[in-house]
Amino acid sequence: MIQRPHVLDRIANTFKIHPIAALLGPRQCGKTTIARMLSNQEPCTYFDLEDPVAIQRLSAPMRSLEVLSGLVIIDEVQRRPDLFELLRVLADRPDNPARFLLLGSASPQLVRGVSESLAGRIGFIDLFGFNLREVGWEQRNCLWVRGGFPRSFLAADEPSSIAWREDFIRMFLERDIPQLGIRIPAETLRRFWIMIAHYHGQVWNAAQFARSLGTSEITARRYLDILSGAYMVRILPPWFENIRKRQVKAPKIYIRDTGILHALLQLRSLEDLQSHPKLGASWEGFALEQVIGLLETRDAYFWATHAGAELDLLVTLRGKRYGFEFKYADAPGESRSMYSALHDLSLEHLWVVYPGHQEYTLNDKISVVPVNDLERIVSEIC
Repeated sequence: MIQRPHVLDRIANTFKIHPIAALLGPRQCGKTTIARMLSNQEPCTYFDLEDPVAIQRLSAPMRSLEVLSGLVIIDEVQRRPDLFELLRVLADRPDNPARFLLLGSASPQLVRGVSESLAGRIGFIDLFGFNLREVGWEQRNCLWVRGGFPRSFLAADEPSSIAWREDFIRMFLERDIPQLGIRIPAETLRRFWIMIAHYHGQVWNAAQFARSLGTSEITARRYLDILSGAYMVRILPPWFENIRKRQVKAPKIYIRDTGILHALLQLRSLEDLQSHPKLGASWEGFALEQVIGLLETRDAYFWATHAGAELDLLVTLRGKRYGFEFKYADAPGESRSMYSALHDLSLEHLWVVYPGHQEYTLNDKISVVPVNDLERIVSEIC
């Protein structure tokens, strides 16, 4: 089993502040395994809302929950949004003896009542699949090709991995989305998801998607928000400010897990990927997720001008701006776009992340770093 101690630390730190912690992420990303790790460390009461027995135990939720103490874990909590009001009452007890860990496969935006009912009482921890910090540098290509979902990454061979991902996509569309109360034909959403895969790493164009689907721009945006809220798609917002240049003001879109991206594109191996036009975009999405995951930030942006200058990722830490570019190349060099980003955005430093082994500098504010050095870079700027 691959250990994930940093996730356990984040949960522990959240409980120091809030009586309720929500561990949120897509299905099959390891939330239940994390919960079991916690249950091995201390006594707990566990409810799985996909288990008929657990559902029956919560048929009278107030009587079932108010007598509990210690750690209480409720898995797939998005299936019972009526519990949120009850949890608010329990968390507000003067001598509350319980801590509640909620595991969910949908963002608060898709599950009405979470933010409103539990505001000030709940802390959120985002969890995705495995990352390089957890699996190690030597597994980089495997993680990139198969993605971070544990059952895909740990599969015995490539055919088993791709079969799991194809089954995951089908079950997500046919079961998980309807369980959220969303009534969209599975085949329509699948077509839309495949379109996003082909636009992976590009700027969102609602009109183009709407024309292809034969629907309105509002409907296309709704489909995008659904996949984003279910942690399948990352919507990377644009950064723009008054610099006397026409800047891009539409977001970029990425499939968050590269294994799912490759399944949607029918790429079954590293060899298939290396000969595909989306090779560079796939690498960009993979490295971008590694950086955002290490930074543990939601304040991430890209920047671009209509003249062609762009920056793949912009983050602000402690009042300073840092930039990241992601290049699938043997030895990336400097470009006019990098200097535009440095000057126009007043960057403290810009890193070019590539799949090589050697770190080198292009000037005093631009460095080229291997992807396996990202943890060190992030620790230095944090």
